Amino acid sequence: MDRWLSVDLCVVPIGVGVHLSPYIATCKRVIEAAGLDHQLGPNGTAIEGPWDEVMACVRCCHDAMHDMGVPRVYTTMKLNTRTDRHQTFQDKVAGVERELRH
Repeated sequence: MDRWLSVDLCVVPIGVGVHLSPYIATCKRVIEAAGLDHQLGPNGTAIEGPWDEVMACVRCCHDAMHDMGVPRVYTTMKLNTRTDRHQTFQDKVAGVERELRH
């Protein structure tokens, strides 16, 4: 069985100026087309799903940027896997929110 992966992805097109929204929107469309659970944030996007599908999606984001004429793409990712149980990124946020209410 494919390992479940949760990533915080930040894809930065280089050489296109400071207005990045069109490029980020393109990546969001790529992620949506992959059918992966995701949540757009101000400095990155949380994505989760099977390892191979998430990593293929990251590659597709790079390919889409290059197809838009971006000469260089710089990406950072934080990766998280678990073998003891299935935990979504929404579960993690909800756990912290529960703690804040106590």
